Amino acid sequence: MTPILEVIACSLTDAIEAEHGGAGRLEIVSELKRGGLTPTFELVAEIKQRVDIPVRVMLRESDGFGMGSAREIDRLCAAAERFASLEVDGFVLGFLRDGEVDVCLTQRVLAHASCTRATFHHAFEAARDKSSALSAIKRLPQVDRVLSHGGTDGLDLRVQRLKQYATMGAPELIVLAGGSINGDAISQISRETNIREFHVGRAARSQFQVEGSVQASLVRALVNTLNRQS
Repeated sequence: MTPILEVIACSLTDAIEAEHGGAGRLEIVSELKRGGLTPTFELVAEIKQRVDIPVRVMLRESDGFGMGSAREIDRLCAAAERFASLEVDGFVLGFLRDGEVDVCLTQRVLAHASCTRATFHHAFEAARDKSSALSAIKRLPQVDRVLSHGGTDGLDLRVQRLKQYATMGAPELIVLAGGSINGDAISQISRETNIREFHVGRAARSQFQVEGSVQASLVRALVNTLNRQS
């Protein structure tokens, strides 16, 4: 598997810096402090014009991972259709109902962009049973990745969980390791698992803060770490 560093971008500058640093893919969001919400169509269109690496776009209209109002669902469906017209690489989304993956809502949103792939995001971490969640996500043919940090324990335990998720998800799903990911985490996860895709936010930003902007030098250091392990 080709190693990929996916970097969160909240602006055109973020996207350009990430590409210059060697990122393999972008996740475009707004409101990073809130875990990422749907960005504007104009921002995604501008980034698509200016960078050559693949982009995945967040589809999330409010905090939490529940169904939301009918109006919110309509906005998600409309956003999926509009972003698909830009030929984005994929979406980033995730919905739960009573602690279980909401397959119906996910299918409803993705039906508005039936040729576009998707990553199931950190809603996965809030699912009651991870094995059942992975089985449910496998029923969504457009979803090809699951984002996971492996829990909030020490790195050793997180690595073991990520390894289990990768085994349970294969071959339909690729585990994208993200959440408190830095160079040390990339090194250990790469050594001890077959995971080769990593998702970073703060680790690529100035002063390692959500409010900071993406820095090409930080991205490059993470990419070099990943490549050394491959």
